[in-house]
Amino acid sequence: MAFNKHGGIVVFIVFAVLQMANAGDPNILTDFVFPPNVTAVDANFFTYTGLRVLVGAPPPPAFNVLKATKKEFPSLEGQSVSYAVLQYPAGTINPLHSHPRSTELLFLLQGTLEVGLVDTTNKLYTQTLQAGDMFVFPKGLVHYQYNADSKNYALAASAFASASAGTVSVPNSVFTSGIDDTILATSFKTDVSTIESIKAGLKPKA
Repeated sequence: MAFNKHGGIVVFIVFAVLQMANAGDPNILTDFVFPPNVTAVDANFFTYTGLRVLVGAPPPPAFNVLKATKKEFPSLEGQSVSYAVLQYPAGTINPLHSHPRSTELLFLLQGTLEVGLVDTTNKLYTQTLQAGDMFVFPKGLVHYQYNADSKNYALAASAFASASAGTVSVPNSVFTSGIDDTILATSFKTDVSTIESIKAGLKPKA
């Protein structure tokens, strides 16, 4: 993995994050938000080391996301920013999903990536990104990323204009949320056995 070769890009990404901060969560009335039952902090509060595992590590066997949201990094509370690093082994996909609370600004660090989004008029926009390209996924719109390269790994970093952008997985929210099979079959103009087959395919592998 060549993550450590991209250190010079960090400043560029930080600026992108800061620009997005103007359009996110409600403003706070203090410089930062203390965690519950805490009245004083030191510099460690503003430091997140959870992405160190990327440096020098081999690509994962499946698509993987490492997040820095307010859940993992509490000092982001109220700051209207968060971050994710996305790893795409050859032939893998980040399935259809949306972020209800934030725009996503993706920056491709390594490899190639096919991306797409669908707007509210049901129009599909697709693009093949090269390393160094950026792509914006507007807030709330369904989108995906796919590494169509059968041999090479892809690596991307995404900035969000919320400390907790949220992720709604289309396959999971439709087929694994408990919606009645008859309703799904009627909605998709198919039969219950087809719905059951789709659900079986979405079950975690043992």
